[in-house]
Amino acid sequence: MLTCGCGRWMHTEGIEERMDGSAPAWFVRFECCGCHWKVGAEAPVDEAAKLADRLMWTDEARHVLDRMPPYVAPLVRHDVEEFARSKGQRVVTFTLLAQARNGGTVAWDHDAEQRLNNVPGPVRAMAKVELERTALERGQARVTIALMEEVKAKYFGMAAKG
Repeated sequence: MLTCGCGRWMHTEGIEERMDGSAPAWFVRFECCGCHWKVGAEAPVDEAAKLADRLMWTDEARHVLDRMPPYVAPLVRHDVEEFARSKGQRVVTFTLLAQARNGGTVAWDHDAEQRLNNVPGPVRAMAKVELERTALERGQARVTIALMEEVKAKYFGMAAKG
């Protein structure tokens, strides 16, 4: 629990998912319950998750939820929050939202996993997150070589020649 200089409790106001460098981080926003002073902190995901004072949605996950039809959003919210609680998570991220809707995590084809190992270390973590995120967005349960080629073409304007 954070306290403000005025002595009051600081409420977790919001969380942004960030991918700066090779490791994902979150930017956590706080607001004082007394004087309404606002402050933010960026931290690695495992440390930032401890700062959430209740079950929260990241801005990115909320963006997806807000774009759902009004008759679907409450049902999805309930299911995703139950999924988060069952996993012991206090923060609903874009990936957790997609996992809950997909019934779990994304699997990797053996060939795709081998190809990921060829990606340089500093880029590998970002590539893995983006590939899984793309698969989940499309409702796919697996990362395949074909998906890897599509993502590669999207970001780098190139694809393997067949």
